[in-house]
Amino acid sequence: MRFLGSSRNGRLWQLYPLAVLLAGCTKAAPPAAAPQAMPVQVAPVTLNSVPATDTYVSTIKSRRSATLQPQVDGNLTRILVKSGDAVKAGQVLMQIDPLKQVATVEAQQGTEQQQRAVYQYNQADLAREQELFKDGIISKQAYDQAMQSFQNSKGALDSASALTNTQRQQLAYYQIRAPFAGIVGDIPVHLGDYVSSTTTLTTVDENNDLEAYIYIPTERAAQVRPGLPVDLLDVAGTVLARSSLNFVSPEVDNGLQGILAKAPIPALKSAERLRNGQMVNARITWSSSRTPTVPVLAVTRIGGQSFVYVAAAQGAGYAAHQVSVTLGEPVGNLYPVIAGLHTGDRVILSGIQFLQEGVPVQPMEASGPAAKAGS
Repeated sequence: MRFLGSSRNGRLWQLYPLAVLLAGCTKAAPPAAAPQAMPVQVAPVTLNSVPATDTYVSTIKSRRSATLQPQVDGNLTRILVKSGDAVKAGQVLMQIDPLKQVATVEAQQGTEQQQRAVYQYNQADLAREQELFKDGIISKQAYDQAMQSFQNSKGALDSASALTNTQRQQLAYYQIRAPFAGIVGDIPVHLGDYVSSTTTLTTVDENNDLEAYIYIPTERAAQVRPGLPVDLLDVAGTVLARSSLNFVSPEVDNGLQGILAKAPIPALKSAERLRNGQMVNARITWSSSRTPTVPVLAVTRIGGQSFVYVAAAQGAGYAAHQVSVTLGEPVGNLYPVIAGLHTGDRVILSGIQFLQEGVPVQPMEASGPAAKAGS
């Protein structure tokens, strides 16, 4: 028994150096390295002039726009223009068959010539009767009869001349002329069509003298006034022309329950991209105020809500902090901030897709286009 115990203790003492050696080789794990800060461009929330605006549907109308209808009846014998042609004032556009009117003019000219012959005869007869009356050869009654015949023939000649002139002027109505220089619109009639005073032949519009018709809701009756700035926009929001109100109606349109306001359109812009009858958006600026703004590059949308990342101080450095914001309509490259941020907050502009809440960041002031968007 003593032999066995001694053997067991000896074995334990033999294993002790090995255990000490293994314990000396095992070291504690080093602490994890702190995450490296991500460089990001930032821009401060600044105060900028932000306009208060409303946008309405506007109709472009020409101050010089004419719908051409004939003043006489007949068949069209000539159509000298086509839709889209530029015409000069007085240029002949169409011809209505004038044969009947030509015959009427010629007949009236014959009547005038007949009356002129009677007038000339009575004029000569009156001269003879006057000499005979002076010499006492004829009576006063005979002389008065000659005078009456002369005056009757003179009146008849004047009437015939006036009627001839009227019929000749009527003949001019068989030619349809442009009332002013402009662009020919649609031509719904065809060669040979019978037209009357109720027939629309075509239109002529001058696109260099346009104005925008804008109906303002009655709720804005106290604010609308001449001089308010107006921007005309296409469907993409591109500014087509800039103007200002020059007319505000003193009454409300019963059908639309709106107040008519007009804005003239600069001639250069009119000829380029606007046409009579075109519908565009009209943005009216009511006022402007100094409002906090952020660059559009800083804004992300998640589930219909707008967010920005702010470089917030954390310990000795900075960390990304996601903030929910309420924004107004964009003004250029800026969003007006209604709620969620304060002036001076530094919003992150770059690397937003890689950011998460609390990620360490290294702010760098933005330069170039980003800096301009934030200024």
